[in-house]
Amino acid sequence: MAPETPAQGPTLRYFTWDEVAQRSGRDKERWLVIERKVYNISEFTRRHPGGSRVISHYAGQDATDPFVAFHINKGLVRKYMNSLLIGELSPEQPSFEPTKNKELTDEFRELRATVERMGLMKANHVFFLLYLLHILLLDVAAWLTLWVFGTSYVPFLLCAVLLSTVQAQAGWLQHDFGHLSVFSTSTWNHLLHHFVIGHLKGAPASWWNHLHFQHHAKPNCFRKDPDINMHPFFFALGKILSVELGKQKKKYMPYNHQHKYFFLIGPPALLPLYFQWYIFYFVIQRKKWVDLAWMITFYVRLFLTYVPLLGVKGLLGLFFMVRFLESNWFVWVTQMNHIPMHIDHDRNMDWVSTQLQATCNVHKSAFNDWFSGHLNFQIEHHLFPTMPRHNYHKVAPLVQSLCAKHGIEYQSKPLLSAFADIVHSLKESGQLWLDAYLHQ
Repeated sequence: MAPETPAQGPTLRYFTWDEVAQRSGRDKERWLVIERKVYNISEFTRRHPGGSRVISHYAGQDATDPFVAFHINKGLVRKYMNSLLIGELSPEQPSFEPTKNKELTDEFRELRATVERMGLMKANHVFFLLYLLHILLLDVAAWLTLWVFGTSYVPFLLCAVLLSTVQAQAGWLQHDFGHLSVFSTSTWNHLLHHFVIGHLKGAPASWWNHLHFQHHAKPNCFRKDPDINMHPFFFALGKILSVELGKQKKKYMPYNHQHKYFFLIGPPALLPLYFQWYIFYFVIQRKKWVDLAWMITFYVRLFLTYVPLLGVKGLLGLFFMVRFLESNWFVWVTQMNHIPMHIDHDRNMDWVSTQLQATCNVHKSAFNDWFSGHLNFQIEHHLFPTMPRHNYHKVAPLVQSLCAKHGIEYQSKPLLSAFADIVHSLKESGQLWLDAYLHQ
């Protein structure tokens, strides 16, 4: 049968993988493949709702699995894609590149279908409502601590700990809405995302989307995952990149001591000294006025509730203490799953291999689940980013079976071991850099 063509418009052409790979964006033209269909996204990247960079990271490649993973209403999205369609792969061409494991990819797609049939992509709204309520109650408890017990040292410190818990837990909750994993429509997810990240945390949803979706698309891929942008200016990350940096005789920092200065410029500093200021630059520079309005409501609420108790100086002290405590919590949890794992340039591997080599889990427990916002199930979250978090433990045995069958390491470790592995990996990559710098 002849290939389908639109009712109007030019006849679709056949393409080879070599032709697609040449349109990776280096010469501004960008194509990608979804379900054997070839799309020209050169002009569309700027209008892409998920951000221009995340879709551009798959230019010249097959993007079928990330397309399925990131979109909850694929039928609607496909209607918008029709105008970008320029052809399809020639019949003799494989469905994806030779760098990708066909058997593994096919079996993962079967697993994805099984997961959907089991209802594991459907959220329990009561779970998320109770989660939001526990955050709001902690927020009220923080204020009541000062109102009832006064503003002496102990109540002040207790209030800061409670507010830090609010901020960390709201961070995990906004992550759920940002991934569209709570409601079946994007509209409600986006609205609650704005409320949680904007009003409860004072940060812009667009900034989080811009960074986080890139991380999921190409985790631990240098120049594609912004979460490892601290390489090479602050840290030498991963064995491959560290040796490469040493051979190039580049030294922006004394990397052989990075496992020590990590404790100074990593967990304590990221939020209060960088994120806190950069988010305002981001929204103003990109004219994200809706995000800015939501952020202002957070600061207005903070001012109206705490200045009468603490005064302006007291509020500023409380605010930066909270950001300091939250920063330590955030950095240790978010880095324990990725920094000790494989870090490299993009090798255009299949979806499962890309995610598994860059992620590891932390053992399940009631505390670990709560403390990390269920990001201790990082492997399952990366394979199924729109899955509601309360279902990660249900799909985990299926993922483990798939990994065991294909000889892929499925790492899970205790929480404190995961924290220690961050430091150990930094020490190892710093030493690899030094050896290459001095001797290669």
